[in-house]
This record gives sequence, structure tokens and C-alpha cells, in this order.
Amino acid sequence: MQKKWFLMLLTIVMVISMVFVPFRTALVFYDGNTGKQKAYLILDSGDYFGITFTHSIHLTDVVEKYKITDDKKIMQCEMIYEEFGIGMPNDAMGDEEFEYIDGKYHIKNMTNEFDYLNIRNGEKVSNHRLSWGNSDERADVHTVPFNDYFVPGDWYKLEVKEISLFEQLKGVNIHE
Repeated sequence: MQKKWFLMLLTIVMVISMVFVPFRTALVFYDGNTGKQKAYLILDSGDYFGITFTHSIHLTDVVEKYKITDDKKIMQCEMIYEEFGIGMPNDAMGDEEFEYIDGKYHIKNMTNEFDYLNIRNGEKVSNHRLSWGNSDERADVHTVPFNDYFVPGDWYKLEVKEISLFEQLKGVNIHE
């Protein structure tokens, strides 16, 4: 009888562990005002993702590429844009490389690390896109519009963390 109770208790503990113990790395999107999880994208350390937005003044695309580091930080790797002006860098810093390729400015070899990013989904010019790829620096293998998952004009906190099955159920899985 005790063995039966022990096995039942062990089974319950294992099921609870499977549901609540974090086991998958994800880029998690939280509502910037409430802190509630809105969506997540399953990524691993070493994977790349990008955020493309239309600059509200120049009306040209700006691409920011990021990599998930081993210690779950977000490292900016590259920035691509077409025009100088408000909010756009005009040169590389430190070991970064500044190049002009096919009509676009590239700042490569960036190593800016962030614990999280605050992103506002465009409202007037609402054309943000999220892209992701593998660990070969291609962050454009899969692309989805922000508006498929997020409200125009709202802001979100993006953070890399381990999530549980329960946390996956709380948010929308971003996929192509």
C-alpha cells in the first residue's frame, strides 16, 4: 500500500515538474505596460533573429540583427539602413565595420549586449517584421509581420529566458 502511494506521489511530482520546470529557451515578448507574457519564439543559444522596421521619417527599412548568447543575453550583431539622418548612426565604433553594400549602409561586427529590448510596434508606419534563422548569421530564413501577433502602437519587452510548458500555454507561439 505504501509503495502504491509512493509511486502515485512520484508520478504527480514528475507531471508537475514537466509542466512548471523551465526547459526551453525562448525569446519572450511581454506587454510593456502590464508585464504579461504575450508571445514567445523558441530559439537556442547561438541562434539569430532580426527586427526590421520602416523608419518613420525616411520611410525606408532598418534591419537590426541579434544573436542569443550562451548566457541568455541579446547581442546586437549588425545594423542595415539606407539613409543617414535622425536616429541613425553615421559611423562604426571600436571594432565594428562600416560598409556600403548595394545601396545600403551596414554596421557589422557589433557586440552590444542587452538583458532585454524594449520595442514599440509602429502605429503610423506599422511595418515591423520579426525574422529568425539558424546559427549561420542568417536571421531572415523565416519572417512574420509584428501585426500578426502584436497591437500597432503598443510596446513590448523582449527577453531571452527558459520557459516551462505552463509559460508556453500563457503566450502565443510565434511561427511562420
